[in-house]
Amino acid sequence: MKPPAGPEEARLPASDIRAFASSCTMHGLGHVFGPGAPPARRGLWAAAVLLALATFLYQVAGRVHYYGEFHHETALEERESRRLTFPAVTLCNVNPLRRSRLTPNDLHWAGPALLGLEPAEHAAYLRALGRPPAPPGFMPSPTFDVARLYARAGHALEDMLLDCRYRGWPCGPENFTTIFTRMGQCYTFNSGADGAELLSTPKGGMGNGLEVMLDVQQEEYLPVWRDVEETPFEVGVRVQIHTQEEPPLIDQLGFGAAPGYQTFVSCQKQQLSFLPPPWGDCSSVSLDPDFEPEAPGPLGTPSPGLSPPYSLMGCRLACQSRYVARKCGCRMMHMPGSAPVCSPQQYKDCAHPALDALLRKDACRCPNPCASTRYAKELSMVRMPSRPAARYLARKHNRSEAYIAENVLVLDIFFEALNYETVEQKKAYEMSELLGDIGGQMGLFIGASLLTILEILDYLCEVFWDRVLGRLFWNRKRPQRPSSANLLQEGLGSHRTQVPHLGPGPRPPTPCSAVAKTLSASHRTCYLVTRL
Repeated sequence: MKPPAGPEEARLPASDIRAFASSCTMHGLGHVFGPGAPPARRGLWAAAVLLALATFLYQVAGRVHYYGEFHHETALEERESRRLTFPAVTLCNVNPLRRSRLTPNDLHWAGPALLGLEPAEHAAYLRALGRPPAPPGFMPSPTFDVARLYARAGHALEDMLLDCRYRGWPCGPENFTTIFTRMGQCYTFNSGADGAELLSTPKGGMGNGLEVMLDVQQEEYLPVWRDVEETPFEVGVRVQIHTQEEPPLIDQLGFGAAPGYQTFVSCQKQQLSFLPPPWGDCSSVSLDPDFEPEAPGPLGTPSPGLSPPYSLMGCRLACQSRYVARKCGCRMMHMPGSAPVCSPQQYKDCAHPALDALLRKDACRCPNPCASTRYAKELSMVRMPSRPAARYLARKHNRSEAYIAENVLVLDIFFEALNYETVEQKKAYEMSELLGDIGGQMGLFIGASLLTILEILDYLCEVFWDRVLGRLFWNRKRPQRPSSANLLQEGLGSHRTQVPHLGPGPRPPTPCSAVAKTLSASHRTCYLVTRL
């Protein structure tokens, strides 16, 4: 049991540093300010405490600085699944318009912009198409819609699709959704549009995905009249595999499938998860293609509101739509938004140059989505058809064997396996780890805890109350300083009222409150008056 405090210790107020050091849980502080210790010993303890405190603060500063750098780490994990949702597959014929569907009215409006034709060349171009020239007195229509041109003159899926099977079950054009891209009219399988149920597969490998046989219709390809940007030199289809939430950017990200080959595409699903600022730079807010900020800012600044899920391709398309609409007052047919579709003349004079300038400057600042899915692909090809197969397909589709060899291709898309990869960014240093490091350094070097900090704060409040507020309060309240004679007389008078000690033993100590005169508003300082 701790012995009772002596008269000197009882006389110390709570704000005294010696009283605080004797009761504080911080190691070494009592040895520095404790009474009765030699000065040399107190000096050594003071040096040890200061050195430990400096080391502790240095370690804490380093940990806080590391936490403020917001480091992250990337974790790669492979997971198993019993069933995977099949991705969306977008197909585009590399030839945007069919020669048999072009009219003199189409050449009048779209020839200069889309084909690079001058008005004097229209008759020669029609002859190259195998079409009669425009009749005398030909008058073009007063209005023209580029989107309607591609919808009418683009390759129809009903004509291209020779066979379609998903997991061995037949499918058809009704399972595809029409979509416009920069390559013209395209078709997406398993798009999930209009609330359609997404297809899934419980197995990997060939025969458990999508298999289509397509006719690229080379006889419908436009003649190469002049080397312009929109003129294709290849034959086949462009394919992009993507999620249902992500619009296709097939002119930049699609891969090709050539006629005369069967192309096998083995996919593996990858789920990516990134951290938002300040640990990373991802975003989950979609960009509104119709939103115009009051003040000019970065083109890729997301805007709040009801919008589809954020995707990198969607952000780029919305950014491009904003830029073209602001420069030209219209949008290209493959761009989202409510602006009107550009006319062929606007395509030539403004939209194409503006979009090319935007792509060269790379002005669309689109961060990675915080959560996204992509599909890694491995492609392999074999020649088709074989000679027996060519004869069979020629009889089946009423075509020649040469036509089958030059126009038919097979595309087989499937999952390699049902396992998928997750790539996740994680915080390298959490707040709990920072607090744990600070607590460990605090206990190792100065033997303190969180309650020790509360003790120090409580002591500082005591010092502020006694040394500052107490003096101010007492200086305002006292009208006249009483003399020592009056204090002594009051003390003696109070002492006389006590019951006298009659026993033979030692006299008990007199309570401070019985002989004390409070001299400050804090009621903590007592003056003992003893009988001489």
